[in-house]
Amino acid sequence: MYTVTQSDWEDFIGQNPSCHLLQTNQWGEFKAQFGWQPVRIIAGHSGAQILFRRLPLGYSIAYIPKGPVGEITPTLLTEIEEICVSQKAIIIYVEPDTWEEDFDTSQLIEGGFRESRISIQPRRTIVIELDGDEDIWLERMKQKTRYNIRLAKKKNVEVNSSKDVDTFIRLMKITGTRNMFSVHNEVYYRTAYDIFSSSGNCELLIAYYQQKPLAALMVFYQGVRAWYFYGASSNLERNRMANYLLQFEAMRWAKMKGCKLYDLWGIPDYDEEQLEAQFTSRNDGLWSVYRFKRGFGGLIKRSAGVYEKVIHPIPYTIYAAMLRLRKWDAA
Repeated sequence: MYTVTQSDWEDFIGQNPSCHLLQTNQWGEFKAQFGWQPVRIIAGHSGAQILFRRLPLGYSIAYIPKGPVGEITPTLLTEIEEICVSQKAIIIYVEPDTWEEDFDTSQLIEGGFRESRISIQPRRTIVIELDGDEDIWLERMKQKTRYNIRLAKKKNVEVNSSKDVDTFIRLMKITGTRNMFSVHNEVYYRTAYDIFSSSGNCELLIAYYQQKPLAALMVFYQGVRAWYFYGASSNLERNRMANYLLQFEAMRWAKMKGCKLYDLWGIPDYDEEQLEAQFTSRNDGLWSVYRFKRGFGGLIKRSAGVYEKVIHPIPYTIYAAMLRLRKWDAA
């Protein structure tokens, strides 16, 4: 087996600047705090961080989030399956870090994988290019978004880096209640911040007006990409448009870190024509999120999705029935 240490994996990731955040040591360490066991393998110029979650009777499920890193090769797939068999995985989920239109499925199909019916991380997103100066970014944005960023500055909103995770969690609870969606527990956000900020891969930004926190977000980066995973806002002073300036400052932070792309991470999974036709009338799911994110001038992209290979059919059948009753623990 081609399993490697965390140090070896760190060196491997360093040679792959386009690697996704979810394939880093830090992400494996983070998910290990919530029931997942990371195992890392390298085969030639390719590798994968596999997350295992234990099931009853010694079984497990295997999940490769936004990987493998590098080419999908027969050798790598053989090594992945061998390790998964040793861990009594009933199924392997592979979630390639590739856009749908660019993905060649042949290696996975030949390796016995099929496209899965489930989604784990959001399928569709908006990606903003960070080339050029800030005036160019503003020109690409919708007029209202550009106006709101400038309005927030005019209305004396200030955005600062912070270590105040308690405020972020409080704002997240307010947001979840207001928008009627579930949020992770406090430990989840605190652990994510502690692990990624200690390596310099995460920044907590908070927008204030007269020292009152109005909005906050955690922005993450790895290599040439940054991601907006978690954001929240209060019910106060919403006319000051703090969220818009906050997002703009996160883009500036990502650019400072050397990132070329900023991923807004998650919008409704519909084609652009349908999104544009319905965003003013729908409020369910991620539609309100899309209304906000669409204004920043990025490109709508759809990921290659999830591919799966069943190893133990009988326990998998039982697991699949249970899976229909719960949601995946996505980012």
